[in-house]
Amino acid sequence: MNDINLQQYKVFFEVARTGNFTKAAQKLFISQPAVSKTIRNLEEETGAVLFFRGSKGVSLTEEGKMLFAHVEQAFIELEKGEEALNQSVALGIGTIRISCSSTLCKYVLLPYLKDFIIDNPHIKFNIECNSTTRSLSLLRDKKSDIGLIGRTAKQKDLNFYSLGNVHYIFIATESYLNNLKKRGAITEKEIFATGNIMLLDTENVSRQHIDNYLSSNNLEVNSVLEVNNMDLLLDFARIGMGIACVIKEFAEDDIKNGKVQELSLTVPIPPREIGFAYCKNAVISHSMEKFINFYSA
Repeated sequence: MNDINLQQYKVFFEVARTGNFTKAAQKLFISQPAVSKTIRNLEEETGAVLFFRGSKGVSLTEEGKMLFAHVEQAFIELEKGEEALNQSVALGIGTIRISCSSTLCKYVLLPYLKDFIIDNPHIKFNIECNSTTRSLSLLRDKKSDIGLIGRTAKQKDLNFYSLGNVHYIFIATESYLNNLKKRGAITEKEIFATGNIMLLDTENVSRQHIDNYLSSNNLEVNSVLEVNNMDLLLDFARIGMGIACVIKEFAEDDIKNGKVQELSLTVPIPPREIGFAYCKNAVISHSMEKFINFYSA
């Protein structure tokens, strides 16, 4: 049975459907002797007589009917698969798996998706919110197609399309800063040493970036509130819980409206580059190709 190939079953299928070697040959665009030979070989390999031969054509034996029931179902499924594939290509149906932080998803990815799906309504997205470290792991394990991440030193195996820089700042309400002044925290170092500093958790690459900044500028922090979501940092800062480190571009409305104010730093925090990334050795689907062309246009 291992030597039987799909073409032999295709010939068997057409002979059974037409009841005639010549008609089967015409449908398959091969010679009638080739059809006869294929059926003989199939009968030898299966050890069963599959057709009754007659002057007006052929008909299935009981063994032939048994085999045909399975072969027919297999070819029906193949035809359904071809139809589904053709429809998928024609409509642009597909799925793209994206991994990114919840903050970048809300403020950066969402606007891209809003415009993209207008022209590509049949592409589905599976979006998983993760840290940059986790996103890189998913990309390399082929569990994600593309990541929206901050650039790191460990991504030489990735194609990276930059979307520009984001800038980190510390924010707080005016009332919170005034209360710190009442406690004697006037200078930059006193504010960081006395205040409740709200940061992302230590596994986040952004947090590591901020820790390096604080260390390099000898800013000692004694009280830290950690969260895994920058939106929460913004929320906590708005209600006066402390001083939050956030991305400036995402807090501009709150600063403009006076809900919070930006702390003036002696040395600004270095910006970070963000962008879309995918593995250089990844198999690019038609849907992914469309999305890559869209964001890089």
